[in-house]
Amino acid sequence: MESLELDFKPFDADNHYYESLDAFTRHVPAEMQPRVVQWVDMGGRQYHLVGGRISHAVVNPTWNPVAMPGALNAFFKGNPEGRNPMDMLAEREPLPDHYIVNEARGRVIDSQGLQAVWMFPTLGMLYEELLKDDVDACTAMMLGFNRWLAEDWGYAWQDKIFAAPYICLGDVDAAAAEVDRVISEGATVLVMRPASVVTPTGVRSPFDQHFDPVWSRINDAGITVVVHAGDSGYSTHGYADRPFSTGGLSTAGYTGPSIGNFSIERAAQDWLIQAVFQKIFDRFPNLRFASVENGSDFLAPMFRKMDQTAKKSFGWFDDHPVDTFREHVWMNPFWEDDVNEVAELMGTDHVIFGSDWPHIEGLPQPLDYLVELKSFDPLDQRRILLDNVAFLNTPRPT
Repeated sequence: MESLELDFKPFDADNHYYESLDAFTRHVPAEMQPRVVQWVDMGGRQYHLVGGRISHAVVNPTWNPVAMPGALNAFFKGNPEGRNPMDMLAEREPLPDHYIVNEARGRVIDSQGLQAVWMFPTLGMLYEELLKDDVDACTAMMLGFNRWLAEDWGYAWQDKIFAAPYICLGDVDAAAAEVDRVISEGATVLVMRPASVVTPTGVRSPFDQHFDPVWSRINDAGITVVVHAGDSGYSTHGYADRPFSTGGLSTAGYTGPSIGNFSIERAAQDWLIQAVFQKIFDRFPNLRFASVENGSDFLAPMFRKMDQTAKKSFGWFDDHPVDTFREHVWMNPFWEDDVNEVAELMGTDHVIFGSDWPHIEGLPQPLDYLVELKSFDPLDQRRILLDNVAFLNTPRPT
């Protein structure tokens, strides 16, 4: 329900598509598909075989039928009625065209009262982890997936749907060439997972100078990099079976809370901290990062520890790390986070609205978020809902 009267249409910084059946195969060479993604039938159900291993990331990777948008909304609000979350997922619908076709999605975007959306993968945010030890397979997936994305969605379809090409850094030369290619084809935003990078010579931080050829191109083109929640491979150190988890839900049903879902923000927090500590913004001052679907509760304690680190670092930082973070990073809070706190910590010019539509943990309708902004004045409401994302979506080449 809309709670504000707006004289503009918001720009949603977190929408998702559901991948078509051939998203991971259409443009992957046949000889590489056994190392990337294949379909298999197991017990009468279809699954993805990713790098030779069955993926159980979702119950049904065909998406047909699919759970309703925001089905777990009440669960993530604290589950006030004490319902079993699996019961919330019982209602399914045949796969609608607007989850897989840009023209149909464009009509829904209009009906939702939105101006435009950033569009991100669903399964595409999960599979690099399963392939990370095979750099060539990761590269083949990236190249094929982004070509599928351009064909089915477009990188900037009718200035309404801005689908982000996925970049994996393991092969730095291939990643740099892919950045050049997608930018030349109109991409205005890129997406990466928050994780270290496996290369042919070992594991590296993404902000190691080894990857400067990629960051240099992004810097010069002046387009935004979104670090989006995904499977980052974080260990639970034996406390839970599955490091990546959404609210404790799995194919076995609700398995209870665990450190895997309790600390879902940790991967993005570490990624963003390391960006500042390794001075990526000193080397490339035109970089802009947006943290999407990673939450924001870590900001206050992170800033306190950054201040302590700055005092102990004996001149390492040219600028205070908190100031650097606030200048180069934009935050998309979880809808259940306190946006007032985030705005106080970051400034309203560095907070962006994203609904996670149509995922089950998102909002039933994107503008259900408006109620969270009632205490903001109209100028700040417009910044959070439109202006900040529009600014990030506009390239500013050097």
